Amino acid sequence: MHSGHQVAVAVTHNYRRSASRLTIFAHVFGILAFILMLVWLLHYRGGIEYDSYYGDRVFNVHPFLMFCGFIFLSGEAMMVYKTVQATHMVQKVVHMIFQLGAFVLGVVGLCAAFKFHDMSNIEDVYSLHSWIGIGTLSLFAVQWLAGLISFMAPQPEVTRHSLLPWHICGGRMLLYMSIAAALTGLMEKATFLKLQSEREARLVNFLGLCILLFGIFVDLSVALARYV
Repeated sequence: MHSGHQVAVAVTHNYRRSASRLTIFAHVFGILAFILMLVWLLHYRGGIEYDSYYGDRVFNVHPFLMFCGFIFLSGEAMMVYKTVQATHMVQKVVHMIFQLGAFVLGVVGLCAAFKFHDMSNIEDVYSLHSWIGIGTLSLFAVQWLAGLISFMAPQPEVTRHSLLPWHICGGRMLLYMSIAAALTGLMEKATFLKLQSEREARLVNFLGLCILLFGIFVDLSVALARYV
């Protein structure tokens, strides 16, 4: 009986250590992607400016906010329960604020893409990237409102317990949808610019890998949280 208890404690301890390390890896790849994104947009693409008369600078607001705002901030929100040492209610409030901030920045990033299309006379919502991206933002808004009603408003405890797995699965699904949108967007832009063997092309490839690995480690940290 005593040895069985020791095994259970050891397993729980191992999962706790794994989850903590996974959040560290998530932050490392997230910061790397943030840096690579800035290098790409500032050094190779001419800068970031929403109110610019230059269409490229306006467009650059889109990838910057969609990752550095929407994906990164929503990933941080998902890891709040592992990274913020506070009461559960404080963690929930921080989680909701981060997700709301991610949504607002995502909407601004989407508006930048539409503004660039208007400036360049490009058709809107014609690509798979745009379909996935708009679908993700729309479902994200539904997810946030459902979370607000289900977990912040007064609800029976049994209702919250029954809805929690669906909320978690929905968040993980939206994380991968946002990453799919980001990667298809990078591929679309690289194809449009005809990037092949240049340094910029390799930088964009590494940027995409870092975004993907950020999402994977965020998701794994959420999946392992149940064992802590």
